[in-house]
Amino acid sequence: MMNIYRLNEFAKLIGKSVQTLQRWDRDGILKSHRSKTNRRYYTHDQYLEYIGQKATKDKKNIVYYRVSSSRQKGDFINQKNALEEFTIARGIDVSEWLFDIGSGLNYTRKNFLNLLEMVERGEVSSIIIAHKDRFVRFGFEWFGKFCENHGTKVIIINQDSLSPEEEMTQDLLSIIHCFSSRLYGLRKYKKKIKEFLRERPDENNQTI
Repeated sequence: MMNIYRLNEFAKLIGKSVQTLQRWDRDGILKSHRSKTNRRYYTHDQYLEYIGQKATKDKKNIVYYRVSSSRQKGDFINQKNALEEFTIARGIDVSEWLFDIGSGLNYTRKNFLNLLEMVERGEVSSIIIAHKDRFVRFGFEWFGKFCENHGTKVIIINQDSLSPEEEMTQDLLSIIHCFSSRLYGLRKYKKKIKEFLRERPDENNQTI
């Protein structure tokens, strides 16, 4: 189902005032749709047209698969074979096969970002993946909702987490390293924080 925006939501989305949209509607610059109760609303296609990204009518079925490193050749081949068997058995006409070599914690993977941009433009009918953590390690629900709001269905072959133990370990180590680095950064400011607290007036001793 295509996203629909109320007047104030669409105004905020494109950075204009409600009054400007009302004027544009009257002048025919950007016509709104009308509900049964005669309230203005806008569609996601109108948003795409406004930002210069016209939605396409021919939506694609896209297969996406991922491994964390080039050493996972076996898992890479197994994913691809499983996805091929699944799409053939279901009679799904696949438009594109996209893959990345990178961690599931890395949300800047090249083809992952390309795929999300296609979803936002309304070009994707469905995304077929082997299992959730091949798409993202954490936060799948948010990405799933993003796809749903843009008319894209995410098809998961296996609902279980099937990542190799080595990959899961590397992702957990990455999380630990990230938080350790932040804690180390905070330690550098420990002295300054103590000085700030010493210089700060004691609120309990202030006279009213």
